[in-house]
Amino acid sequence: MKNIILIGFMGTGKTAVAKAIAKSLAMKYVSTDELIEKKEGRTIAEIFSSSGEAYFRMIEKKVVEEISRVPGQVVDTGGGVVLDHDNIENLKKGGTVICLWASPETVYRRTASCRHRPLLNVEDPMRRIRELLEYRTPFYHKADHHIHTDADSIESVARKAEEIANGKKSDSRETK
Repeated sequence: MKNIILIGFMGTGKTAVAKAIAKSLAMKYVSTDELIEKKEGRTIAEIFSSSGEAYFRMIEKKVVEEISRVPGQVVDTGGGVVLDHDNIENLKKGGTVICLWASPETVYRRTASCRHRPLLNVEDPMRRIRELLEYRTPFYHKADHHIHTDADSIESVARKAEEIANGKKSDSRETK
């Protein structure tokens, strides 16, 4: 079976939805961020603070290349994976890419208590969320399919993603 790959901004539900899909379909769950942390022996926040974002993106690209070659996985990617064109191409070769969307307000609510988000450790996180979302939206639009997660449960979003991956449902390409 082809991979089911979830992309999208932080706080859109990628991890929870990917785990639910993997459990439901008896597929392997893979997190690019977890693989990076394992390879590096340190957290994403530590990588960002000591080695910088460019170094993190280089490691992320290698991990994406590796996971794209292995079928039968549900892949949860980091929010910035889309910034590298090769990453999107590799992910699409390996499976169906589904972007999860949420409003800036929802993202803020879901991530406000998270201290492990290096890009949100700023004075005005809501402003930063809006800036990053605005910049990344064209990259997220490169996904094969799109699902809004603001008002749906994890189970509902997972079911929609499963239907899309199995060719039983199309999605709405609208974004908020």
